[in-house]
Parts: sequence; structure tokens; C-alpha cells
Amino acid sequence: MSDTTSEAPKLSWWRRLSGGLKRTSTSLSTAVADLVTKRKLDRAMVEEIEDVLLRADLGTDVAARIADAVGAGRYDKAISADEVKRVVATEVEKVLSPVAKPLVIDATKAPFVILVVGVNGSGKTTTIGKLAARFSAEGHSVMLAAGDTFRAAAIEQLKVWGERTGSPVIAGAQGSDSASLAFNALASAKEQNRDVLLIDTAGRLQNKAELMNELEKVVRVIRKIDPSAPHAVLLVLDATVGQNALSQVEAFHRIAGVTGLVMTKLDGTARGGILVALAEKHKLPVHFIGVGESVEDLAPFTARDFAEAVAGIDR
Repeated sequence: MSDTTSEAPKLSWWRRLSGGLKRTSTSLSTAVADLVTKRKLDRAMVEEIEDVLLRADLGTDVAARIADAVGAGRYDKAISADEVKRVVATEVEKVLSPVAKPLVIDATKAPFVILVVGVNGSGKTTTIGKLAARFSAEGHSVMLAAGDTFRAAAIEQLKVWGERTGSPVIAGAQGSDSASLAFNALASAKEQNRDVLLIDTAGRLQNKAELMNELEKVVRVIRKIDPSAPHAVLLVLDATVGQNALSQVEAFHRIAGVTGLVMTKLDGTARGGILVALAEKHKLPVHFIGVGESVEDLAPFTARDFAEAVAGIDR
């Protein structure tokens, strides 16, 4: 009995993940199948395979490595699309394994403060809500801070998630000072012995100086209460922006000292490989990925599952 219960959620997540990455895997598979049909492997085909991988946003280094691995020992032989997929999955997993790390809530640092950053529209506020639901389900008591004080919609959205997850929300009026709000939230979370405090932040990256000052101020004031906070700085990235995600990681890492990534909207793009390029370039832990709207569509990141889903391998 216990075996089936432990297996069922895994299968359903795999189905959601492979379904969510369908656009990426189909565009890769179709292009590869077209290339390998009716011809033997030669240098030109290896270069064409590399181009296909680049179009999926896997990044130049990874694309070149996979193409070399496909060619190794196979010149002048027929190669099947399935063989190519298997090589893609193996090489992608090698890149992703070192960054696939769970987000661990350290109970000795209660409240465990998670600062959530990212550009507007990346799915930040929704991700906070989904994380609140996950942490609550795991038995943690959660508090939310509506620190994106510039957007009334973000404040309202967080209040809805607070009601949904039974988590108190500390919020101010639109335009109020986000640093003092974060300070009050941490003071309340401490007072109420909350396990986790999730702090939303503004995401106006086009005005980096202002955003940088604001985030620095938030960090400075929460450290007056807890010098070790924030204990995690999560950057939420929208997969549909493709290559643009690389510059977002650079900017936010510089501004906020990002400790881990959450990638959303992988179901909305044929360029899901961008996560591989990010892992190769920045080596930051990837904690969660999202492939849809519902709470269950945000799940801890696992390298093999993602690699096989991107490559379009059937289970």
C-alpha cells in the first residue's frame, strides 16, 4: 500500500513536468528527428544538432558539449532520434545535478526569513503564495509580508494567498515604505513565533539604482532585528523571457546576493533549456520550478526529471 501512495504523486508530477516542457521537448525532438532520418552521422549533422540545441536556449557551452557527445564514436553510422535524446538527457543532467538543491528551512533560525526578488511579471507574488501553501502543508507556521508596496495588485494578491493558506499578511497602503514594512513583519513574526517569513519585494529592474537602494534598505532594517537575516534570497525567473533571464540573474545577484532560483512558466515556452544555460553559467542552486497555475505545479527541482522532460524521453 505504502509503495503506491509514494509513487502516485511522483508520476503525476512527472506527467505535469513533461507536459509543461512539451513545447521545448517537441521542438527539439522534431528538429533532431528531421536531421537524423535517412543519413549517417557526419560533422555537418553534429553542427546542425548543435544549432537545434542553441535554439532551445541551452547555451553555447552546453550545446557544443552535447553535440560532441552525440558525435563521439558514431561518425559514418546511422543514429536514431532516441539515441540523440538519451545523450541530451545525460549531458543536461550532468549540468543540472550540482545545482539541484532543496530549500532547507533551518529551524534554529526561526523565523526563517526568505526575501523574494524578481522583475514585475515574473510570477513572484504567486510563487510566494505557492511556497506559503507548501510550507504550511509541511507543518511550518508562515507569515507573509507584502513588500511590493508599489503595486496595489501585488498587495491584494498576497492577502488572497494569506487567506487561502491561513497565513497572516503584514501589509501597508500602496506606496508605503517597504523597509519599515519588512521590519514590522519580522518583529511580528518573532513575536508570534512563526517558523517562516516570506517577504515580497518590488521588481522595477529598469530603475536599478532605486531598486538596489530599496533592497539594501530592506536588508539593513531586518538585520537590526536578526543579524543573520535574510536566510535565503530567492530570485523568481519567468522561463518565457529566454536569454533575458541570464541578465536578470546577474543584476539581482549583484543587487540582492541571490542564494537560489525559482523558475516559473516553463509550460509557456519552447525555450525551457534556459534553465540549463543558467545552471552552467551561474551555478546558483535551483530550488523550485513551476509548470502551471495550481499549487501542485510548483515543485522541488530534480535534475534527472528535468533533463529527461527537456529531451522528450517517455517513461
